[in-house]
Amino acid sequence: MDALTLISQDHSNLWRLATTVDHVASEIESGAPVEQPFFNAVFDYIEQFVDRSHHPKEDDYLFRLLRLRSPEAAAVLDNLQVEHREGPAKLAALRAQVAAAAQGQLPGGQLATALRDYTTGLKAHIGTEEKSVLPLARSALLATDWTEINQAFLNNADPVFGDKAREEFRQLYHRVASLAPESVGLGSRSVGTLQPLPDRSKAEVQLLVQGMESCYGRIKALKGISLEVRRGETVALVGANGAGKTTFLRTLSGVQPMSAGSIHFKGQDISKLRSDKRMRMGICQSPEGRQVFGPLSIEDNLRLGAYTQPRDQVEGDMEKIFTMFPILKEKRALPAGTLSGGQQQMLAIGRALMGRPSLLLLDEPSMGLAPLLVEEVFNVIRMLKSKGMTILLVEQNAFAALAIADRGYVLETGNVTLTGTGQELINNEQVRAAYLGM
Repeated sequence: MDALTLISQDHSNLWRLATTVDHVASEIESGAPVEQPFFNAVFDYIEQFVDRSHHPKEDDYLFRLLRLRSPEAAAVLDNLQVEHREGPAKLAALRAQVAAAAQGQLPGGQLATALRDYTTGLKAHIGTEEKSVLPLARSALLATDWTEINQAFLNNADPVFGDKAREEFRQLYHRVASLAPESVGLGSRSVGTLQPLPDRSKAEVQLLVQGMESCYGRIKALKGISLEVRRGETVALVGANGAGKTTFLRTLSGVQPMSAGSIHFKGQDISKLRSDKRMRMGICQSPEGRQVFGPLSIEDNLRLGAYTQPRDQVEGDMEKIFTMFPILKEKRALPAGTLSGGQQQMLAIGRALMGRPSLLLLDEPSMGLAPLLVEEVFNVIRMLKSKGMTILLVEQNAFAALAIADRGYVLETGNVTLTGTGQELINNEQVRAAYLGM
C-alpha cells in the first residue's frame, strides 16, 4: 500500500462520517433529540485523526514536495492549507453549538444548518484533494519524492501514523459507529472495545481446495476452483453477482453438495464430511443476509453459535462478544428480528465467533449497511486479522476487501481468473475496470 492509497482510504472514512452527520442533522430538523455523546465521538475522531495527524502529514510531505515540483500547485494548496489551519477552530465552535443545542439553548434547525455547513466544507475539501491534488502529485512528483512520502506515511513506528496510532483511530471510529443513531449506526448507549484474540502463526496451509465443482441441477456453478488459505491469512474472494462466491462458501461449509474436487482442512480431507462436523473442526460462517434466528433472543442466537463448545466457556466468550458490540448486551433479551440491519450483522459475526473458529467465513458482511457501518464492519475484520484469525472474505465491496486482504482471488462464472496479493489485484487494470469502477 502506498501513501496515496492510504490518503484515499482516510478520505473515504471522512466522507462516510460527513454523510452520517448530514443524515443525523435531518433527523434533528424533524424533532429528534441532539445526542451529544455521538457528536463528541465524531469530533474526537476528526480532531485526533484529521487535524492532528492527517493534515500535518500532508502539509509536511506531500504538499511541500508538490510545491517544489509544480508551479501550478500553489493556487490549490494555498486554500487547502488555510482550511487545515482553520480546522481546529471550526470544530471547537461546532462542539460548542452541539452542547448548546443539547441543553436547549440553540434551536435544532440552527444546529442542523451549522452541521451541514461544516460537512459541505469537509466534502469540498476532500473533493479538491481527490480531483486536483492527487492526480497532480501522480504526474509531477519524482521517484525520490515518493520514497520520502511513502516512508513518512507508512512508518509503522511513527507515533502519529504507526500501527499503535492507527489502532487508536480504529477504536475512535468504533465509538462513532456504536453511538450513532440506529438509523445510520448501531444505536448503542455504551461503547466497548474491539476484543483482541490470541496471535497465531502464519506458517502452515490451513485450507486447501483443489478442483472444486458444484452444480444446481444441470447448471455447473463452480468449474474447478482451486485455492489455499494459510493460517493467519485474510484471503478475499471477489467477483460479480452470480460468479459463484456464495456457492463456494456453501460448498466449503458442506451445505451445498460438491460434485468434484477435494477440500483439505488442517491437513485432513474433509470432502465427504457433514457440515456439522466441519463446524466442529473450526469452520464457522457468517452467512450472506445475516440469517439470524428472528424469534429467538440475541443471547440465544449467540448460544447457538457455541453449541459445539464446552458449556463452561460459553459465558466468558459471550462477554467478549458483548465487549466488542455493547448494543447486543443492551438488547440481549430481545428477539433478534427486532434489530436493525447493522445490529444483525454484528450479531451474525458474533455468533460465528462464539464457535471459536480456526477458519472464519464471512459472506458479504457489508451488504445493505449504512456507509458508517460498512467501515465499522471492516474495522472488526481488521482487528480479527491483526490478532491472527484466519479469514476467508467474500465481499461485494471489492476495493475494501482487497485493501485488507493478504491475498485475493477473482471469480468469474465459476472459475478463478486472477490471483495475487490484495495490492496487486487493486493495481490490476482489469480488476480496476471491472470491480473497482476505476
